Amino acid sequence: MTYEQFTERLFAEAAKAGISPAEVYYAERDSIKVSTHKQALETFAVASTAGLSFRGMAGGRMGYASTEALDEDAIAMLVRAVAESAALVEDEDVQEIFAGSPAYASVETYAPELDALPAAAHIDAAVALERDGLSRDPLVTETDYNQTAYLKSRISLRNSFGLSLSHQDNLRYHFLSVVARRDGRAADGGAFGIGRGTALDMDRELAKAVDYAVRMLDAAPIPSGKMPAVFRKDAMADLLECFSGAFSAEAAQKGLSLLKGREGEAIAADCVTLIDDPLMPGGFASCPFDAESVAAYKKEVIGKGTLHTLLHNLKTARVDGVRSTGNAAKLSYSAPVRVAPTNFYFAPGAGPLEALLRRMGDGLLITQLEGLHAGANGVSGDFSLSAKGFQISGGEIGRAVEQITVAGNFYTLLQDVLAVGSDLFFSPGGGAGSPSVWVREISVAGK
Repeated sequence: MTYEQFTERLFAEAAKAGISPAEVYYAERDSIKVSTHKQALETFAVASTAGLSFRGMAGGRMGYASTEALDEDAIAMLVRAVAESAALVEDEDVQEIFAGSPAYASVETYAPELDALPAAAHIDAAVALERDGLSRDPLVTETDYNQTAYLKSRISLRNSFGLSLSHQDNLRYHFLSVVARRDGRAADGGAFGIGRGTALDMDRELAKAVDYAVRMLDAAPIPSGKMPAVFRKDAMADLLECFSGAFSAEAAQKGLSLLKGREGEAIAADCVTLIDDPLMPGGFASCPFDAESVAAYKKEVIGKGTLHTLLHNLKTARVDGVRSTGNAAKLSYSAPVRVAPTNFYFAPGAGPLEALLRRMGDGLLITQLEGLHAGANGVSGDFSLSAKGFQISGGEIGRAVEQITVAGNFYTLLQDVLAVGSDLFFSPGGGAGSPSVWVREISVAGK
């Protein structure tokens, strides 16, 4: 039975049982992951998952059920389970099945040519990447981790109002961690590439990874104190991802965000604009609709320092008396609907990283943050994180720095931004992005 046939039968049987309106959310995911070590195949994994969740109104309450099977038995089970779960619901919140938006944008995130790549191509790419990384400097003698992967996904939403939506996505990524050794010391550097081309150009990323690993062999702590700092694009993207929950209306309504009720207030420096763009061309979290069938659109969460909106799904929007921002999300087909950002990033400014460093003069370039899950408080915004980077003297990169801790508060940091670079980068997870960012000062605990 096809997905379309299954859903038609399911809606018909649900209506007979008094379940109306109703909605189906279907998700499937395929992956090929290859890892190598010492230029030999280490792991080769192929996986395929698919599942469907069904929800509907029965007796004025919303019931939920899910399945991985698409057959007659599954239809009967889903109808029965939705009716039973609806009868047990004690939540007094108003629930709804969204009929559909007037129109949906078009966003292309699927490259058919990637599907045609044979498995051997992924293996060859991983081996070649490792070989290339090891050939660039005599101090780089080994790799710590090397993986090449292909991911493909499809999401479909249908409801008993007649709405039918579908979106598919695919991509490739490479990640290689190289290790440099000298005089008993070791340091690593990572090269990451992601895209929808049949071949990813990793030359620049590999060069930076090898240079970073070699330079970190001379790393040492610096004296404690407060100093100006530039968060390199990848470090700032990681920090934004860590605190992205602060911009969720769901978190705010639960008292888990200090941004509750602050729409219209200046919460950041004038040079800070924070965007959520589910329609970004080629974006790795782009989709024209959210998990509740609401049409997605680009929005400024912060515009020139002012908080314009939090991120909403239908439930949180109803509570706050606003419209949904199209940010309903599900971690999996069977997971509950939550609020989450899409392509979430600080808008780039003018000038590359080097220009920010010249303007700063003396200070710290932070290239890596560690312990984000344990060392950051998502509610208060406080963080205390192990870090690596480089001293900056006269606007030039100096000695590498390690064994330091940087501490501050995310909300204060937003207000202390002095300038934003032009080098926009998205973290490997594909959600949060940032250019390099210069801040007034950061507290450093070193030697």
